[in-house]
Amino acid sequence: MAESVTEGHPDKIADQIADALLDEFLRRDQFSKVSLEILVTTGLVMVGGELSTESFVDIPKVVRGVVKEIGYTKPELGFDADTCAVITSIDEQSPEIALGVSGEGAGDTAIVVGYAVEEAPNLMPWSITIAHRITRRVADLRKTGRLPFLRPDGKVLVSMVYEDGRPLFVKDIVAYVHHDPDISLQNLRELIVEEVIRKEVPQEFLKEETSIKVNPTGRFVIGGPVADTGLTGRKIVSDAYGDIGFSGGSAFSGKDPTKTDRSGSYMARMIAKHVVAAGLAQRCVVQIGYAFGLSEPVAFDIETFGTEKVEKGRIESAVRKVFPLKPCEIIEFLDLRKPIYRDTACYGHFGREKFPWEKLDYLEKLKEVL
Repeated sequence: MAESVTEGHPDKIADQIADALLDEFLRRDQFSKVSLEILVTTGLVMVGGELSTESFVDIPKVVRGVVKEIGYTKPELGFDADTCAVITSIDEQSPEIALGVSGEGAGDTAIVVGYAVEEAPNLMPWSITIAHRITRRVADLRKTGRLPFLRPDGKVLVSMVYEDGRPLFVKDIVAYVHHDPDISLQNLRELIVEEVIRKEVPQEFLKEETSIKVNPTGRFVIGGPVADTGLTGRKIVSDAYGDIGFSGGSAFSGKDPTKTDRSGSYMARMIAKHVVAAGLAQRCVVQIGYAFGLSEPVAFDIETFGTEKVEKGRIESAVRKVFPLKPCEIIEFLDLRKPIYRDTACYGHFGREKFPWEKLDYLEKLKEVL
């Protein structure tokens, strides 16, 4: 199974605000140390965390800009960019943490996981790929006005049937779509099925056994922060690979790249993707362990589940020669001190070619080393 939520889901509002603020600090000072947590609820955005930076950012202005861009611009939605309160409680990064990352040490203790599989064209599981396709299309149809009755909140669950590690068909699609009160439930369901689901799910995965449900509990008029409190980092499996993959347990949004739970996860995905794209295995999990203040990873492992075409020890040895694992080297290798993070905060951190950790620039070098 896999879950995806739209930009207007309360937890995703929090993630997007956190990463938009991170981008603004990095834009003004690329060496900013940022660790932010966001809470959104009825009429309120709370920004908390730690900062070490030479820059100044108008935090309320950035917050309101994100909320407005997402689509919460009308009082009847219960959450409005122009009228919501923005409260900040931010301290300077503690001297102990600053000392730990002042050299080449990891900025956090973390287990990070990267995953790739020979399924969808982006080497991601089909279940999470389909889920993100659906929520992204819902948002696009809302923002372009093609389905003007849509509101910003929403969620999709996708379950697929596998046999011998290969996806056979989609078993269930359950979509919860936020909408205006004046559209009938039947009309809404028909439009979402025809204009969204059937256009985003590959036809070969839709069988007679496929169950499609849209708003199965009825109307979904009240949504967003007025209906549910949102917090940063509560969608870590949706942000990654869905339940078919693995998670180290850490969230990404609101953290600068010295935090290895973010930068290390990106490098782990890049390695796993190269292993699969190079034809060395059909499925690959890369796990790396980092300890705060240490420059070398404390653990590194590659698992290929018996699908490898080359002995695993050789793959691991070649990977370590091609890809850096030290936190400071990862930052330079992937050029992570840039304001690129707002785009990661919705529809998944992996599987989209726009991000540097998705580029397959080292395939030939990996094969050469092997």
